[in-house]
Formats: sequence, C-alpha cells, structure tokens
Amino acid sequence: MAETLGFIGLGNMGEPIAGNLLRAGFGLRVYNRTTSKAAALVARGAELASTSADVALPGGIVLTMLADDRALEEVCCREVSFVERLGPGGVHISLSTIAPGTSRRLAKHHKNFGVAYVGSPVFGRPEAAAAAKLWICSSGEAEAKKRARPLQRAIGQEVFDFGEDVGAANVTKLCGNFVVASAIEALGEAITLAEKNGVNKNSFVEMIGKMSPLYYGYAKQIAENKFEPAGFRLVLGLKDINLILQAAAESTTPMPLGSLVHDRWLSALAKGRQDLDWSAAAIGAAEDAGLR
Repeated sequence: MAETLGFIGLGNMGEPIAGNLLRAGFGLRVYNRTTSKAAALVARGAELASTSADVALPGGIVLTMLADDRALEEVCCREVSFVERLGPGGVHISLSTIAPGTSRRLAKHHKNFGVAYVGSPVFGRPEAAAAAKLWICSSGEAEAKKRARPLQRAIGQEVFDFGEDVGAANVTKLCGNFVVASAIEALGEAITLAEKNGVNKNSFVEMIGKMSPLYYGYAKQIAENKFEPAGFRLVLGLKDINLILQAAAESTTPMPLGSLVHDRWLSALAKGRQDLDWSAAAIGAAEDAGLR
C-alpha cells in the first residue's frame, strides 16, 4: 500500500501537484487556510486536516507549497507544528521558492526533532503542474532525497540534484527565475521596437517561438496583452526578484540587469498590476515608448 503523505498549501500550484500525488496512488492528508480549495481533492479521496500540524504522521513525509518565506516559517515553527508531529525519521519536502538562508535555517530547526529537510523548488506554471511536467530542483541529505524521489517523479518530468546543501536548490531556482524575468523584459522591449517600426508584432512572436520555444508563451502573452488569469502573479514575481538581489548582496555578486528588472517590476506594482501575470511587467516597455 502506498504511503500517506501530508500536503500544506493548495494554491494555483499546490492543488494540481497534490492531485498528481493522489493520481500516483499516494494517500493524502491536506491542509489549506481556505478550506474550500481542498474540496476537489477531498472528493477524490484526500483527507482534510483541521490544522497544518494534523497532516503529519510520525516518521512520514510532508510537502509544502506556500507563497513565501514567512508563510513557510510560520507553519514550521509554531508551538505545535507538523515538524514536531513528524518526529524522528520524518521528511519535509519544501516546494516553495524561498531564500536559501531560510532553507538552511529551517533545516537546523528540523534537526531538533529528528526531521530531514529537502529543498525542492519547482519550475513551471499551473498548467505544467497539472500535467506533471514540472522541472524540479533538489538538495539535502542523501537518504531524505532518496525518499523524496518517487514523489518528485510523480509530479515532474525531471529532477536535478544539487547536492547536500539544502539551500543549493533554492539558489538554483532563483537563478532560473532571474533568467525568465530578464527574458520578459527583453521580450517586452523587442516587441515594442518591432511594433514601433511597423513590424507585425504577432508575426515577430511566431518567429521567436520557432527559434526559441522557451520564450514563445511569454512572447505571445505580451503581444496579445493577455495577462489574466495570472499563472504567476506579478507581486510574487517581485518577491522572487527581491530574493535574487538579496542572495546577490549576501554573496557580493553584482547583478546590474537584476536591478533594472527589479525597478520594472516595482513600477508595475506601483501601477496596480500586482494581480496580473508577472509577464505584465513588459507593459512598461510599451509605455516608455508611448504605445500605451
């Protein structure tokens, strides 16, 4: 019989990830502050826990997919937490994009209870999560990663191992998000330049899509001004950019482009675009050129 897992955080990414674990045959005990978001999973056989601590079974595995460092630390470090309930032999797999230092700090906290921590942030939007096509970074103790691997394979298309430093997976995720954010800025500027010079922007996007499939989805969104519903909210993108620059400062790594991207996202937030998809930051390039 498959293991019963705990899962905390059923947002745009967490709910489809949890659904794929159910589909793979795992039992599931779920918790979300807004309990209605668990309804579809409960209908498929998941058990709804009344508190975040109640998802854990002694020596078991709990996965978390929470919005930011504060939310994750809150559920890990409260007076009675799922970490304490897991106890010796337990494993916590954190899927969130958080600061590397937060992962390292939580790993030390978990050791007090005999629990291993695996940093396992994911690349992919909600549609990729639903299709179990996420790209997964992984770091932590070897035995804990071994237990995590069947779960990671059930929700993603490939797992990349970055060693035993639990923060390494988070550094990698931030680097990847920096590449994507920079691409959004570059696409916004390029599409604006094409349009201002009489080039059909949709034809330009089709060409870019054939040359660089990775960029096609974002390029199409930008050209068509389709930023709702948000696959990844702009305000959360700014959170990640702040984490990127924090990691850069802590390691004395100049990132001039990172500072430019930060200001573009901050400007978008100031203009009330926080709940649009993070690709809406590219609107700023069109505004600078007088197209909006």
